[in-house]
Amino acid sequence: MLTYILKPVPFNESFSPMPPTIRDVAKKANVGIATVSRVINNNTSVSEETRNAVLVAIEELDYTPNPIARQLSTGRTLTIGVIVPNLTLPSYVERLRGVQAALAESEYHMVLYSVGNPLDRDNYFKDLSRNGLVDGILIISLPPDDAQAERFAQSDVPTVLIDAYHEQLCSVLTDDVRGGEIATQHLIDLGHERISFLSDILETPFHPSSYYRYQGYRKALTENNIPFDEKYRISGERGRMYARKMAKQLLTMPEPPSAIFAGNDIQAIGILDTARELQIRVPEELSVIGFDGIRDAEYTNLTTIDQHLHESGEEGVKMLLQELESLSAAPVLKRLSLELVQRNTTHAFTG
Repeated sequence: MLTYILKPVPFNESFSPMPPTIRDVAKKANVGIATVSRVINNNTSVSEETRNAVLVAIEELDYTPNPIARQLSTGRTLTIGVIVPNLTLPSYVERLRGVQAALAESEYHMVLYSVGNPLDRDNYFKDLSRNGLVDGILIISLPPDDAQAERFAQSDVPTVLIDAYHEQLCSVLTDDVRGGEIATQHLIDLGHERISFLSDILETPFHPSSYYRYQGYRKALTENNIPFDEKYRISGERGRMYARKMAKQLLTMPEPPSAIFAGNDIQAIGILDTARELQIRVPEELSVIGFDGIRDAEYTNLTTIDQHLHESGEEGVKMLLQELESLSAAPVLKRLSLELVQRNTTHAFTG
């Protein structure tokens, strides 16, 4: 629950007078209050001449509509609920930046719901699908099950998935299997065969993308006749610190990998930390590739698969606004492109 603390403001004679009201606008434009309200709410029943008169009055008076009154008059909350697994992970933060940027051009405000466990997720899914709490919902990286998707689809609250998919709902998605294949193929093209896959736990209801990237990794190995070796696959908790520990296990093996594909950029950066600690030269002795395209990947010169995180947030908002305007009648799937960004952490295998 968000709590707002209002601090008393001392009286100051230099304060400006009371702000103009909708009555002031109506008087100046020589129209009724209802007409001003229709103009503010983009009602098409107002003539162009009257609309222009109201807009001029609004500009001259520097009038700002009262958001609470606006909500009461339209029957809307003017809020978008955004359900996200973890507010601290850079990939989610970057998606949220895209959401925020797109919403800034609309009349809607964002309310965040951070999910820490499956119970939180189920409660938010249930509560927000009820009428009246929010006008629309964006769900990031949390695919609903069939029953949950059915509830969203049958509710009057438009819902869009970002980095998740269900056939009953609109989705903005990248092909993680293909991304994993591109990353692994890049290492194979450089001559590597001892390629490790390091990721967070694959069997999880949160951020299941790692599992699909692993499938792409396996697919690329198979298509290039490179036997899969279980000892080169390692998974654990998500985060840079855990990636360091996993990387140390891999790089201190009797026959360590010559290249590592990390399930996300933060884990890839953790691998680079361990390589420095063990005095393993990157990329001369070890190639590392990540996945996501977060800002830190550019700062660390990390080769990565850029999945255009910011754009996914923007596209999710655009799709949701179309639903709110009843311009989208059936579930729509929009796939974003993937881009291999080669920097200074991958190099041809030298033996």
